[in-house]
Amino acid sequence: MTMKNGNTITALRERIARGELSHEALIDEVLEAAEQPAARHVFTRLYADAARAAARHADAARKAGIETAPLAGLPVSVKDLYDVAGETTMAGSAVCAGEAPAAHDATAVTRLRAQGAAIVGKTNMTEFAFSGVGINPHYGTPRNPADAQTPRIPGGSSSGAAVSVALGLAVAGLGSDTGGSIRIPAALCGLVGFKSTQSRVPRTGAFELARSLDTVCAMARSVEDCLIADAAIADAPLAVRRRPLQGMRLAVPRTLMFDDIEPAVARAFDRALQSLSAAGAQIVDITLAELAEIATVNAPGGFSPVEAAAVHRERFAARRDGFDARVAARIALGTEVRAADYIAMQDRRRDWIGRVGRAIEGFDALVCPTVPIVAPPIDALAEDAAFFRANGLLLRNTFAINLLDGCAFSLPCHAPGELPVGLMLASVHGDDARLAAVALAAEPVLRHIDGIHHDSHAMALLR
Repeated sequence: MTMKNGNTITALRERIARGELSHEALIDEVLEAAEQPAARHVFTRLYADAARAAARHADAARKAGIETAPLAGLPVSVKDLYDVAGETTMAGSAVCAGEAPAAHDATAVTRLRAQGAAIVGKTNMTEFAFSGVGINPHYGTPRNPADAQTPRIPGGSSSGAAVSVALGLAVAGLGSDTGGSIRIPAALCGLVGFKSTQSRVPRTGAFELARSLDTVCAMARSVEDCLIADAAIADAPLAVRRRPLQGMRLAVPRTLMFDDIEPAVARAFDRALQSLSAAGAQIVDITLAELAEIATVNAPGGFSPVEAAAVHRERFAARRDGFDARVAARIALGTEVRAADYIAMQDRRRDWIGRVGRAIEGFDALVCPTVPIVAPPIDALAEDAAFFRANGLLLRNTFAINLLDGCAFSLPCHAPGELPVGLMLASVHGDDARLAAVALAAEPVLRHIDGIHHDSHAMALLR
């Protein structure tokens, strides 16, 4: 497929500038590939005509010598929870059928269009973005491209977004991250995911899960590509001052983040730490005992269940049987929480954020496994007990950063032939630009480990 050997934004733009490829030819190939078996369940809707129109516009601008934005004419996917004018936003559910269509595009979608991006389609997701697994009983589950033999989960909730990028159907996937929904599928599919500080990108037109935590953000094939996508949806680039890895201080929090870690993840992460240390980073183990308080801070019910229960109060009362039963079970946890308890949760969270921030002062980033397990087979999660155990493990490490109102990157750190493993770099609220400099410095070291230079394992499935 066209994107296999030039699948980063910069590489594609260079090929187009040399005349080796046109935007329209690229979009034609992407749309054809999106209909192939490997892409089954990735998209809930394709926008073929609009994507081709954006591509033709970018081609015309190039021929006229007009400079275009980095995403102009390139394929981008949009998670099914973002409003597109004239359509009912389904958010991976069936119970929204018949609800009023959106009057306007979501702000993030508007900004992507303004950049000239060729939005190829809406991507599948966990119903209402409420799990880290990526299984959807209504629209099917996209298969993780990292394993050609065993159907494995893609991670969620931005499941289709991740697979669209991993298969080369998009240079960036607009998703969302409430408890890890960008970083989890990025880690399990071998991609880079950037969860920005929540306030960086407006949430207008994004179907709400938990307003205290929801973050509009994207995943791509490299840190640079994530920053290009972030600049588009935030309507301003981060002022990143590049720095060498030499001398950066990275804190490894040993509380909670390594509990129940699978051997494959432990090996990949330890190897990554050794490589980062050899490249000059200072790796410092810290306790960060505050992480053991997360369950207490998030009780009773949890921010996501309580706030989702408010969002879905009328739907839940009228059409609960139409919900994914596992999503309904989580929403139900928030239905009886009293206002006084919810306010106390907010107070505990503010106090906890302050204490964690003070505990990690002086470090350039926290570093830990993005998730403690590799992607399990889809069939292994057929029973509720196995599903909820996997869901809890998948969300545990990433949720800590949402609770912190922080920012984080997930970077691939696995070796060739291994299932994808993500390494998470994280920091506090508003530290996005400085953290991006850490990620840019760490990425070449980790890329040397994985040996695949961010080419998809699965691209051959579409050739």
